[in-house]
Amino acid sequence: MKQLIIIGLFALTFSSCDFINFQEKANAQFADQHFKTAIANIELYNIRYGQFPTSLDNLDFLGEWDKLTFESVSYEKLDTGYRLDIANGIVNGTQPALKYPKEFWQGLGIKQSNILDKAY
Repeated sequence: MKQLIIIGLFALTFSSCDFINFQEKANAQFADQHFKTAIANIELYNIRYGQFPTSLDNLDFLGEWDKLTFESVSYEKLDTGYRLDIANGIVNGTQPALKYPKEFWQGLGIKQSNILDKAY
């Protein structure tokens, strides 16, 4: 019986480590998707209307999944372009570390971001 308890505790310890790793990966993947979805919708708005939206609430023709983006990012229209930050991830409000190559930022109206500083 004592061995069974020790094996159970051992399994629980390792499974919780895997769960934490899973949470971190899921957090980063959702943040990445939300960030890119926000960029796509903001850039599409600019193509349609010739200017960036004053707020994310001005975006139109969004799907239900697109609206989830608003929980993870913060947006601000600037004089030339816009600022888009990852506000938090989906796991306990933590901000995941995302990195994109410098080519990712080319041709976009995004001028400032809390990710841009760490991009490459």
